This record gives sequence, C-alpha cells and structure tokens, in this order.
Amino acid sequence: MNILLIGSGGREHALAWKIAQSKLSTKLFIAPGNGGTEEVGENVSLNISNFAETKSFLLSKNIKMVVVGPEQPLVDGFADALANDVELRGINVIGPKKLGATLEGSKDFSKQFMLRNGVPTAAYQSFTKDTLSSGLAFLETLNPPYVLKADGLAAGKGVLILNDLAEAKLELNNMFEGKFGAASNTVVIEEFLDGIELSVFVVTDGKDYVILPEAKDYKRIGEGDKGLNTGGMGAVSPVPFAKGTFLQKVEEKVIKPTIAGLAKDLIPYKGFIFFGLIKVNNEPFVIEYNVRMGDPETEVVIPRIQSDLVALFNACDNGTLKDYKLEVMDETALTIVAVSGGYPGSYEKGKLISGIKNAQAGIYFHAGTKTEQDDLLTAGGRVIACTGFGNSLAKAKNNALTMANSLKFQGKYYRKDIGNDLEGPI
Repeated sequence: MNILLIGSGGREHALAWKIAQSKLSTKLFIAPGNGGTEEVGENVSLNISNFAETKSFLLSKNIKMVVVGPEQPLVDGFADALANDVELRGINVIGPKKLGATLEGSKDFSKQFMLRNGVPTAAYQSFTKDTLSSGLAFLETLNPPYVLKADGLAAGKGVLILNDLAEAKLELNNMFEGKFGAASNTVVIEEFLDGIELSVFVVTDGKDYVILPEAKDYKRIGEGDKGLNTGGMGAVSPVPFAKGTFLQKVEEKVIKPTIAGLAKDLIPYKGFIFFGLIKVNNEPFVIEYNVRMGDPETEVVIPRIQSDLVALFNACDNGTLKDYKLEVMDETALTIVAVSGGYPGSYEKGKLISGIKNAQAGIYFHAGTKTEQDDLLTAGGRVIACTGFGNSLAKAKNNALTMANSLKFQGKYYRKDIGNDLEGPI
C-alpha cells in the first residue's frame, strides 16, 4: 500500500525507517520530511492544513494509510477531516480525532479525564486570568517546588517548576499575560511529585492495546540535567528501573483505566498514547498524556521493535490488536542528540554536516537537516540523533558516543552523560 507520514523530525525519520522495511509498504511519502527521510521514502511539499490540497494528494497517490507524527495536526482535527469526507474515509489514519487529541491539547481536560477514570496523577486546580487571585491563594497552600503548566500546546515549553513562591506568583501572572500565547489562557497548578520519570507507549484502537518498549528521555540542555529545557537531548530503552512488578502496576493502574475511560467517555481513539509517568515510592503517576510518539524516545523505541510496524497499524485499524504479538529485541538502545550551538536559544542554520556514512552498531536519525545539491546541512536546533545499540547500557552508550563524536558540523554540541543516572541502583 502507499503510505503518507506527516512530520519532519527525528521521530519521523525513525518511523519512516521502520515503515520502509515493511513488506506491506509499496511507496512511502513523507511531508515534509528531512535529509534522512528522503533516503527511505519520497519527501513531498504538502500543506496539510489546506484540505483541498491534501485531498488531491491523497487521491492522486492512492494513499491507503496516513501516519501522523506531530500532535498539532491531530489537535487541529486532521483525522476528523479525512473521516468526514466520503472519498477519504477509507484511509487508515494512525492518530486520534480531535476529541481524543484533546488529551494532549488541553492539560485541564486530561487531568479531569484522569481523575474521572481513576488514573493516578498529581492533585491540581486550573485557573484563568479572571481567577488569578484564587490561583495565587492556591499557590500559598502548596509546598515548593511549584508546578505551573500552560493548558494548551506550547511546543514543549509550557511547564514551569519553581522553588520560590514569589517567583511562582509572578510567573503565573506572566502566563496569563501571554508568556506562552493562547496556550496559557488557562493554567494548571499542580502538586509537585518527587520521583524519576519515564515514558510508556501503546498503540490502541480505543478498546484493545499493544504496549511498546518503554523509554526515559533527557530534556535539559546541560549535563547533570542542568540548564534550559529542550525538546530532548537523549533517551534510553529499556529503562533499568522499570521492570516486572512496576510495569505490571503501570498496565493495571494506568493503561487499563485509561483505555476503559476512553470507551466510557465515548472518546473514539486510534493511534499512539504516550504516558508521561513518574515513579514515586515504586508507584506510577501520570504527569501527562501525549497523543503521538515522543521525540527522541521514538529513536530508541522503534529500533527495538522487530515486528512489522505497518502490520501493527493495520491491526489497529481492523480490530485485531488483541491478537497481535509484538516482538522486541533485548538489546539496549541509547540515543544522543547532537544540536546546533546556541540551542535552545538562537542558533545558525546551514552548517555542512559530515561523518555519518559509516555508523557501526547504530543508526543516525536525522531531525533538523536538509539537502542542497549533494550537501547535507543543518536546518534546526536538534540536528541528528545518534542511536547506539549494545547488550548492556554501557555498550549502547559507548556506541552512541562514538557516533556523536564522528559526526561533524560547526557548533555541534551534545551531552555525554545520557544514561549515567541509570547505571547504579535506583
């Protein structure tokens, strides 16, 4: 079948790399893609927010499956538009409709969903500019650190964790004054949970589900988890502290009530659910839902899957997920993201990239890259994810570090401590 993958980052390159291996994939298109995706499919310029343009492309290329990488199109109702069109409704869209996507599009909506369906999460209240005084009073009832979250999508930057009450009050006001645009018209203030984070992923049709490999990512720009938050500087899968009994708790206390809640609340759902979790005293709590795969977690999760990914997507569409058996390799995958100098602040683009032709025991997944003539150039803050494999965390890390060191472009920066916190007892 012909497949369209939407997106342009490292997540999409990893998905494209895996989809292209499927015997069920005839032709893969990526919109818009990057310098890596064009090696496994055809990059296309397509304005997916323009329905007429998108419809014409889907029909002319005989597309039978659309995999939506990022969250914004889903929150905007991309899947609804296809389902509501007589000529397009037969296309298998991997990604929820707008109502389901609200699990990520609104933190207040998702918190209400969790509480209503018995999913463990931090205590919270939501406020608007009109209830600022109540929000300030609520902050005074909490112990630091104080957690403030923009309700809407804010490109991964809408969460503040502050130790000082006065600063938290100031930032609450700043959020209502447009710090994160319309995303912070409503702000969720929640109890701080002290633990260690990880991510668990499922593919679901809203009734049954298949659990994918778990991962842990690293958001801060600096080593030792210092400095500004980024889109992600690295990730590891499997997660050494998430084994056996704990993962059973995740399934019983988090995944099952979430899927049951979708059915109970009449929320149609088809695609990925990303459970952002925190382990507190050996118990899982949900920090957030995402309605797509994470980045850079995808770059360690997808390579560990040995099964045919397109067959999994078909099972999600035709109601056979319950019988689907996922095969996963035992090796550890660890990715290190090489970024442009200055990221996550201002940075320059168009730097020549070299040194990625001969990866041993690993895969380079492109994120912010583009090709001009025969040159590969930087085109974003996060440039390339260097994913190494090994029969131990240490070996996977060593391979990823070798790859990151071999990669060359002006201003390159990467963290050398990804996975260090997982090497001892937790």
